[in-house]
Amino acid sequence: MGYVRDIRRKIGHDPLLIVGASVIAVNDQGELLLQRRSDNGCWGYHGGCVELNERVEDAARREFREETGLIAEELTLLGVFSGPEMAYTYPNGDLASIVDVVFVCRAWSGEMLPQDGEVSELRFFAPEDVPENISPPNIPALKAFLCK
Repeated sequence: MGYVRDIRRKIGHDPLLIVGASVIAVNDQGELLLQRRSDNGCWGYHGGCVELNERVEDAARREFREETGLIAEELTLLGVFSGPEMAYTYPNGDLASIVDVVFVCRAWSGEMLPQDGEVSELRFFAPEDVPENISPPNIPALKAFLCK
């Protein structure tokens, strides 16, 4: 998150357009791997900011590995999510307008390990059991995925 951190030093909490790269991981039983975020306590999928000159798919793979310890073997584009419903105020007061490029991953390798300091818990949920306290920027893509 170097690029965004550098811009934030210059603009403070003012609104910032952020490009996100995210992954909804689904196991063979159709369960979604979600993370409980440490910053807002909400559940969501895995992702983060695309760095300067980084390919979006590479950013999605990097964020998935950082947050879960897992290596994405294949990614399929779910969609690009933007607009008023993607405006978000982070717990620290930073304002953002997010454009989130979301992939679905059904094959991965590695050992599951939540990222210290950012992810407090990783858990699989059946689609009908997805928690209600979803991190707001993740709601549009999760709704799109669950309605497929």
